[in-house]
Amino acid sequence: MRRIVGIDVARGLAVLGMMTAHVGPDDHGPVPPGGFAQLADGRPASLFVVLAGVSLALLSGGTRPVTGIRLVQARMRILVRALLLFALGALLVLLATPVAVILPTYGLLFALGCVALRWSRAALLVAAGVVAVVGPPLGQWLAAALDGRPTLLTEITVGHYYPAIVWMAYVLVGLAIGRSDLRSGRLQAAGAAVGAGLVVLGHGGSWVARHTLRWPDGLATAEPHSSTTFEVVGNVGVAALVLAVSLAVAARWPRALAPLAAVGSLALTAYTLHIVAIALLGRGVVYDATVPGWLAFLVITVGLCWLWAVSVGRGPFEWVLHRVSTKAADIAPDRLPDATVTTEPPTATEAPSR
Repeated sequence: MRRIVGIDVARGLAVLGMMTAHVGPDDHGPVPPGGFAQLADGRPASLFVVLAGVSLALLSGGTRPVTGIRLVQARMRILVRALLLFALGALLVLLATPVAVILPTYGLLFALGCVALRWSRAALLVAAGVVAVVGPPLGQWLAAALDGRPTLLTEITVGHYYPAIVWMAYVLVGLAIGRSDLRSGRLQAAGAAVGAGLVVLGHGGSWVARHTLRWPDGLATAEPHSSTTFEVVGNVGVAALVLAVSLAVAARWPRALAPLAAVGSLALTAYTLHIVAIALLGRGVVYDATVPGWLAFLVITVGLCWLWAVSVGRGPFEWVLHRVSTKAADIAPDRLPDATVTTEPPTATEAPSR
């Protein structure tokens, strides 16, 4: 399938946003509500996961979900990618940087998304709503019950930063978006409007719940990485708004956004190498972040990704992910005995992959 530039642009913004959350100058100091860190913290990561759901949809047929052997192949590709992402994330965690690495949870969410590949858009959105409402209190209860027994699995399932029990809502929303005609101007306009409405609902609802209804902050806040229903609603709104704008603008000025799209097309490589760079430079690049240091990360990332995309194409980590998952999914139907072979051409679901 031909790449959609707007998706790469949105993914590029997500990567640069997460980078900003890690090495941005306001990330670790006192920041007023609505300040710089508030904008960069949490939201780019949730956008990244929503786009993971979009990728799952595109890997499994887009607006026409695959069936039969093609569905088996799609699930195999996704599961292999999930395993590789989890393994890479575990290695990055071993670097012991002061960064909450998203890739282990990302890999788990990728694998869980296989269950929903054949669901309708309505079912996906209903399921996302259920997860957004039930997931936060259930996750808090499980986290309290498991307190004192931290493992990588419990951390990515019910941990503080990216609890899969809540963040699965973002994947389901992304799957629903990916089953839609992403090139439709009408859909992009609707997505922007719905996104803006969800931002108001999430953050406005949080304000009402906290200041008028006097709900406890643990359930009513919309602060970054609080993983409450209000934060999920607001973050989904931000993701929908950013994606809609990215699709619309990229459709009109793709060349102008080529450097940003390059970051999105090399998202895994850019994310991985920026974690490695933080490990090499030391904790000071995070805890004592400066504007020049932050800008250096952004400019170098955009420049190198653009140069690589123009001169080479697929990124090195993306190439491994594509190559290994494609080879693993190279499944063909069993060959029939010669006596039963007919001259009729195979159907689309029976044709061997190439």
